[in-house]
Amino acid sequence: MKQHVGWTAGTAAAVLVAAGAITYAVAGDGGSSSTPSADSADAGFARDMAVHHQQAVEMSYIVRDRTKDEEVRRLAYDIAQTQANQRGMLLGWLDLWGLPKVSSDAPMTWMGMGDMASGKDGALMPGMATNTEMKKLGTLSGKQAEIFYLQLMTDHHKGGIHMAESCVDKCAVDVEKRLAQGMVEGQQSEIDLMSDMLKERGAKPRS
Repeated sequence: MKQHVGWTAGTAAAVLVAAGAITYAVAGDGGSSSTPSADSADAGFARDMAVHHQQAVEMSYIVRDRTKDEEVRRLAYDIAQTQANQRGMLLGWLDLWGLPKVSSDAPMTWMGMGDMASGKDGALMPGMATNTEMKKLGTLSGKQAEIFYLQLMTDHHKGGIHMAESCVDKCAVDVEKRLAQGMVEGQQSEIDLMSDMLKERGAKPRS
C-alpha cells in the first residue's frame, strides 16, 4: 500500500514530461483536418480544463499531508496522477497547435457560459474551490480534512464533468473528444466512490 502514497511533486513533474511526449504522438490522429483556432471549443476546453485540473492536483497534495488515512491518500494520489497527466496532454496540444495557453476571454466562453465564470475569491469556474476554501483545507487534519477534501473534490468533479460533456459535444479533434469522454466517465465513478467515503465518515456531499 505504501507505494501508492509515497509520492512527491517530482512524480507529477515526471508524469507531465511523459504526457508531453505522448501528446505529440497522438494529437493529430484524426478529427478536424485543420489546426483549431484560438477561439475554438478545442482550444477553450484545453485552456480551461488545464486550469481546473491544476487545482485538483493542488488539493490532493494538501490532503496528502493532512491525513494518515490510506483510502483518502490513495484516492488523492490517483486523482493527482490522472489529472496531472491529462493537464500535460491539454497544454501539449495547445503547444502543438501554436495557440496561447491563456486567453483574454472569460473562462467557459467557448461553452457560451463566460458570464458564469465569476472569478470570485479565486474560483474561476463552477466547481472550483475558492482561495478561502483552499486555505481552510490546509488548516484541517484527520477526519475533518478528509471530509472537506471529499466535499470539495465532489463539487470540483461536477464542474469538470459539465465542461467535459461540452467538449464531447462541441470539440472537433477526435482525440480530445475521447479524452473528454474519459473524464466524464472517470470523474463520475470517483464521485460515486467519494459519496460512499463521505457516508462512511458520517457526512455527505455539499450539493
